[in-house]
Amino acid sequence: MTLLIIVVAWLILVLVGVPIGISMIMVSMGYFYWSGIGLAFAVSRMVDGLNSFPMLAVPLFILAAAILNGAGITNLLFGFARALVGHIRGGLGHVNVLASLFFSGMSGSALADAAGLGKMEIEAMRNAGYDDDFSGSVTAASSMIGPLVPPSITMVLYGVISNTSIGKMFLGGVVPGFLCAAALMVMVYVIARRRDYPRDTWPGLPTVARLFVRSFPALFTPAVIVGGIFSGWFSPTEAAAVTVVYAILVDLIFYRELTWRRLWDALYETTVTSAGIGTIIAGVALLGFVLAREQAPQQIASMFLAVADGPVSFLIAVNLLMFALGMFIESLVILLIVVPILVPIAVGFDIDPVHFGIIVVLNLMISILTPPMGMALFVVAQVGKIPYQRLAWSILPWLIPPIVVLILVCIFPILATGLPGLMK
Repeated sequence: MTLLIIVVAWLILVLVGVPIGISMIMVSMGYFYWSGIGLAFAVSRMVDGLNSFPMLAVPLFILAAAILNGAGITNLLFGFARALVGHIRGGLGHVNVLASLFFSGMSGSALADAAGLGKMEIEAMRNAGYDDDFSGSVTAASSMIGPLVPPSITMVLYGVISNTSIGKMFLGGVVPGFLCAAALMVMVYVIARRRDYPRDTWPGLPTVARLFVRSFPALFTPAVIVGGIFSGWFSPTEAAAVTVVYAILVDLIFYRELTWRRLWDALYETTVTSAGIGTIIAGVALLGFVLAREQAPQQIASMFLAVADGPVSFLIAVNLLMFALGMFIESLVILLIVVPILVPIAVGFDIDPVHFGIIVVLNLMISILTPPMGMALFVVAQVGKIPYQRLAWSILPWLIPPIVVLILVCIFPILATGLPGLMK
C-alpha cells in the first residue's frame, strides 16, 4: 500500500507539470517526514547520488557538443551529408539520418540531436517539397542514433549505475548504431519511392572531397574518444575532458567561429542541461532509497523470476516492460530506477552486462519516440512547428527499424559484444 501511494503521488505531480526530478524529491521527502527519517539524511543521500567521478563525463560531453555546435559544425556536417547521399531517392531523408550519425559522434544525446539539427533539417525538407509528417518523423527517428554511438551520455550513466566498463559500452554501441542508421535509410528509400520524393543532383567527387576535408576535424571526434579509451591512454571520464579541449582546439585551428559570446552560450547551455540531469539523479537517489526500504527491488525481481525461466524469456519480459514504461515515463528515470534492479538478474541468467546495456539503451531510445510521452517528439514538434498529434501518428511506422535492430541485438549478442571483446 505504501508503494502504491508513493507511485500514485509521483504520477499526479508529474501529470500536473512538476519537473520529474523535483517530483521525486517531493514524494521522497513526504515519505521521510511520515516515517520519521531526518531530512539531513535526505540531503546526504542526494549528495552521495551525485558524488561520482565517472558522472563528471556527462557535463563535459555536453560542453564539448555545445562548443562544436557553437562553432557552426552543425551546418557543415549537414552540407557534407547532403553532398554524400542527397542524390539518392528521398535524398534529404538520407541526409537527415547521416547527419544525425555524424552529429551523434559529438553530442551523445538524442534530444541535442533533435534540437540542434532538427530545425535546419525540417526547413530544408519542407522547402524541397517533403510532407511534414515524413520530415518530422525521420528527424525524430534519426535522433535516436545519438546515444548509441560514442560518446553517449546514456551509456555513461548505465556504466556508473551498473558498474560496467563505460569504454566497453561505447564500443558495444557502434555496430547497433550503424545498423539503426542503415535500417532507417532503407525505410526512407521505401517511402520516398512510393511517394516519389525528390533528390539532389550528384555534386561531383571534387565537391564531396572538399567538404569531407573541411568536415574531417569534427568527424574525427569519436575516433579521438574511442581510440584513447581503447588504447588505454585515458579513462572515459578523462576522455570527456580531452574532448572539450579537442573541440576548442579544432575551432581555434580550423574553423575560428567560436566567439566569446558563443562560448558563454555553450557554458550556459551545459549548466542548464547538467542541472536538470543532476536534479533527476538526486531525486532518483532519494526515491531509490525509499523503494529499497520498502523492498520494491525484491518484489520486482520476484515478479521477473516468476515469469522468466531463462535468458530468452527474461529478455522478452525486459523488452516488453521497458517499452510499456517508455510510453509514459522519461527514459532517464527508467534508466536510473529500473536498471539497477534488472542488471543483477541479467547477470544471474549469464547475460553479458555490456550486451544487456546495449539492449537497455536501444529500448530507451525507442521510448523517446513512443507516444504519448516521447520526448523526441515534443522537441521535434516544437522546433519544426509540427502539430504534436500529427507527429505522434506519423512516427508509428518508424518504430519498426529500431525494433528490428533491437531483435537482432537480442538474438546475436556478438553485435554488441564483438568490439568490446577486443578491448584490453
